[in-house]
Amino acid sequence: MAPTPGDPETSVLPGSVLVIGACGQLGLELVAALRQRYEPHLVVAADVRPPKDPNMLAGGPFELLDVLDRTRLDKLIRQYRPKQIYHLAALLSATAEKNPLFGWQLNMDGLLIVLEAAVAHGVAQVYWPSSIAVFGPDTPRDHTPQVTIMNPNTVYGISKLAGEQWCEWYHRKHGLDVRSLRYPGLIGYKSLPGGGTTDYAVDIYHKAVAGENYECFLSEDTYLPMMYMPDALKATLDLMHAPAEQIKVRTSYNLGAMSFSPAEITASIQQHVPGFEVTYKPDGRQQIANSWPASIDDSKARQDWGWQPDFDLDKMTADMLLHLKEMKQA
Repeated sequence: MAPTPGDPETSVLPGSVLVIGACGQLGLELVAALRQRYEPHLVVAADVRPPKDPNMLAGGPFELLDVLDRTRLDKLIRQYRPKQIYHLAALLSATAEKNPLFGWQLNMDGLLIVLEAAVAHGVAQVYWPSSIAVFGPDTPRDHTPQVTIMNPNTVYGISKLAGEQWCEWYHRKHGLDVRSLRYPGLIGYKSLPGGGTTDYAVDIYHKAVAGENYECFLSEDTYLPMMYMPDALKATLDLMHAPAEQIKVRTSYNLGAMSFSPAEITASIQQHVPGFEVTYKPDGRQQIANSWPASIDDSKARQDWGWQPDFDLDKMTADMLLHLKEMKQA
């Protein structure tokens, strides 16, 4: 019997998948999820340098790629003939503020190079992640709408907002099936923080499992939208496998799951680690967080392609701590 389209256990892709930025927090887990969904040799992981642990991407092909090198990208596309490209390479919010010109170059030129290459080689689909960083201090902070005032004040946010418009333009002008999600802060146990403003919500779990206290760089009452990595992977794959006629937004979809403060995630952890303590020393990332939404209205994603998260804060905490303890004992 032929595989059922969209069934994550049996999907077969008529061609390969190229994941650019495969060694990042999202990339490592997305490659693993795609290799579970398709034949592993069809999912090509690519990054500017190999993973620190070679076993992380050992289940299929890995290629060195600087996304700013169009010649190398063209060579890989000709070699593997991907039907989908997931372009994840970017400099995140806090890191981009320290190196703004390179942040703009990598985030903006990298996207345009991928979009141009996709059109030139007839790649069927491109996925590019956006972020809640596209919003700004004048955006409504609570239940931030899909369409609203957007005036980001970080290099990362500015590049993501411009990128959304480029994605829509390439869909409108070239018919490229490019799809995008505005991720909230992503929390996962398989990789360490990567320079984002929401990364405290990853590091705090590592400290708790290590038996250490945590000094938080945000104030205790700073609410931000967050999402557990399994939900982020689910949303990404659901979006990419939805029929094209269901995709009504070609800039980027709002995506939400939960919102909490450092004080609330601390309390959730203390249910499992009673002696865990957190102190607060806000730094420059506090200003970035203050300009971002506190919660997200993702009703458009729910209506168009059936988005629904599986994890809340306490369910995520229990799962994070379980896996981190297992990794520590291994």
